[in-house]
Amino acid sequence: MFLMLMYTDPHLQKPMYFFLSNLSFLDICKTSVTLSTLLHSLMTGETLISFSLCLTQLYFFISFLGIEIFLLTAMAYDRYVAICDPLHYVFVINRRICVLLASASWIIGFLDVIPHIFLTSQFSFCRGNEINHFFCDFSVLLKLSCSDMSYIEAVVFTEGVFVSFIPFGLTLTSYICIISRILKMCSAKGRYKAFSTCSSHLTIVILFYGTLICVYIRPSSMYSPSQDKFFALLFTALIPMLNPIIYSLRNEEVKSALKKIYICKSQWK
Repeated sequence: MFLMLMYTDPHLQKPMYFFLSNLSFLDICKTSVTLSTLLHSLMTGETLISFSLCLTQLYFFISFLGIEIFLLTAMAYDRYVAICDPLHYVFVINRRICVLLASASWIIGFLDVIPHIFLTSQFSFCRGNEINHFFCDFSVLLKLSCSDMSYIEAVVFTEGVFVSFIPFGLTLTSYICIISRILKMCSAKGRYKAFSTCSSHLTIVILFYGTLICVYIRPSSMYSPSQDKFFALLFTALIPMLNPIIYSLRNEEVKSALKKIYICKSQWK
């Protein structure tokens, strides 16, 4: 529904909604790749998965994770320019820049994970071949491997800095500047309007990084198979489901577009 609104309503042909449509499509992809094996197991009772399919699932999951981080960073930059430099917004965030940022997010996300997957494919597994999870997560495969982890740890750290910490730092810096600019506004109405333009994205950022920390950056004492699966299900299913609700219900233009569709359907009947 949200993707249809993006491309049919002329009022939603804006950079912010272009990035949101990419994020919506990404949520569909991420949910499909992670929950496909779970649904297959529930429907058929088949719990076996080949190593090649497991690596394929891991590749797409990590790729989609990186793409989402880059897209959220691009959206933060879009909101920064809209609030901190509104007079130059149409020149800085034009269609060409939007397509370039979105394309770069997808391309880098798919390419960056290749060394990661290649090293994982070289693992030797001496601790069994039973995955205590509903999809092939990297942390689960590490627990089954008895290979030398020095190379893969170096790659994971490098990717973590490039894919996670740098984009997160840029997103955080953008919102520090945004909040600082909002607080300096004299008009209460102006502050409310400025904050409302970025509140949906800020909510999505908090949910995304909050669940990401719960899944992968918890203290070792908090790790357990049941908690891993709970947080992973929250991260891969619940958050993508909440995202469209958040930026639909908190956005007047989206609500207006939904009302138009509802009125048109009522008149058609």
